[in-house]
Amino acid sequence: MTFALRGGRTASALALAGAVALAAAAGCSSSSGSGSGSGGAPTAASSGAASSAAALSGTVTVFAAASLTGTFTQLGKDFEAAHAGVTVKFNFGGSDTLAASIVSGAPADVFAAASTTTMNTVTKAGDATGTPTVFVKNQLEIAVPPGDPKGIKTLPDLTKPGIKVALCATTVPCGAAAAKAEAAGNVKITPVTLETDVKAALTKVELGEVDAALVYQTDVKAAGGKVQGVDFTEAAKAINTYPIVVLKDAPNAAAAQAFVAFVLSAHGREVLDAAGFQSP
Repeated sequence: MTFALRGGRTASALALAGAVALAAAAGCSSSSGSGSGSGGAPTAASSGAASSAAALSGTVTVFAAASLTGTFTQLGKDFEAAHAGVTVKFNFGGSDTLAASIVSGAPADVFAAASTTTMNTVTKAGDATGTPTVFVKNQLEIAVPPGDPKGIKTLPDLTKPGIKVALCATTVPCGAAAAKAEAAGNVKITPVTLETDVKAALTKVELGEVDAALVYQTDVKAAGGKVQGVDFTEAAKAINTYPIVVLKDAPNAAAAQAFVAFVLSAHGREVLDAAGFQSP
């Protein structure tokens, strides 16, 4: 726009017009930047969140109890799909063995244990950040071959002569839970084998090497038709709680925190519920 003023004031008028136009543009910019309507520019907060999510990269290493194998494998794939720059690497096993490895300096970002006792090994050593969060509970069940050929209906049935039983070692959460169940039922089971994790105990039934094993309900469900589950009343006295935490020296702390949040999210709850885990 050109202002035709007298007395040589055309330059001043142009400057004024430019200032007004600039101020108007600034006002429009401010209004659209802070607006929340659809189609508006993203707010600073949303831009920051998007940048944070986009910034996640590298590998996040998760040490998790063997009973979490199926659900965490699924959640790992889902997490990778949500964060294209991240790879999730798992180390599944007995919680006691995993805790000992972490305390000994094994590089890991997240620890998910099958009991608060094994998690305490890590927290007392100062290897966790903050307070672990309990995200699920799990209950024991007797796993038997399909059709229950030995007619095992109760916990005391596992003490009958000729019944071959697999248990987890008492240092493993599933073994500690079995010991609590035995105490609650005032029975003493003599296993033919003690396994280092719950999946190994379940495999003994699947292979026909034992007549029964004390495992978690989630493991029986995950096995499908390979085994049959037998509920028993004493299991209610031996429920395990599962805590999860980001480790203090996590090589990829940002991705570790995001993965824990993902496990605790509504989607994580849905996957865990579908597998038979109980809400904490």
